[in-house]
Amino acid sequence: MTAPADIPPLTRESLPDEPVEQFARWFEQAQRDPRVPHPTAVCVSTIDPRGFPDSRMVLLKTFDREGFVFFTNMHSAKARSLLALPRAAMCFYWEGLGRQVRVQGTVTRVGEDEADTYWRSRPRESRIGAWASDQSETMPGPAALARRVRELADALGDRDVPRPPHWSGFRVAPLRMEFWQEAPDRLHDRFVYRRVGQRWEISQLYP
Repeated sequence: MTAPADIPPLTRESLPDEPVEQFARWFEQAQRDPRVPHPTAVCVSTIDPRGFPDSRMVLLKTFDREGFVFFTNMHSAKARSLLALPRAAMCFYWEGLGRQVRVQGTVTRVGEDEADTYWRSRPRESRIGAWASDQSETMPGPAALARRVRELADALGDRDVPRPPHWSGFRVAPLRMEFWQEAPDRLHDRFVYRRVGQRWEISQLYP
């Protein structure tokens, strides 16, 4: 498989000095291209307490030069892993465009104001669900979660749903970013940005 005909080859001359700028270009294209149904979906990998890699899909909510942000229950397995070892890898794969972006970086928890702002943007049902779910814990039966959602909705009535103290977000600050684009005969284009002090070094990699 190769990148679609309307996608130009990835070259060193086409790359900006900052990797997040390059990501923004590709992300904007992915968002408006019908061949990419879920552009914000990203695999986040952490290291669990036993030292094993652990991966799962999350949704990217925002990004800038400071990093890539997603939100979660702070009692979840990924949150516990990140609080213990604040490093992560992320992988975006936009099959319809023949593109992949990999990110490695350090992790910090977002500020309370940032978490509050995103919390308020969530649908009411999702906010109730965040309270009802003991994420990553064993569920006693298939009806348990639905029952808790109903109980919370009844208890809240028309009142606002506050952000749980155990719900927030993480920011992955990139130290390494790789951009990969499919090409004929598996001779794919690969470029990597590596953080060196306050600047980025760019190298081309063999596919």
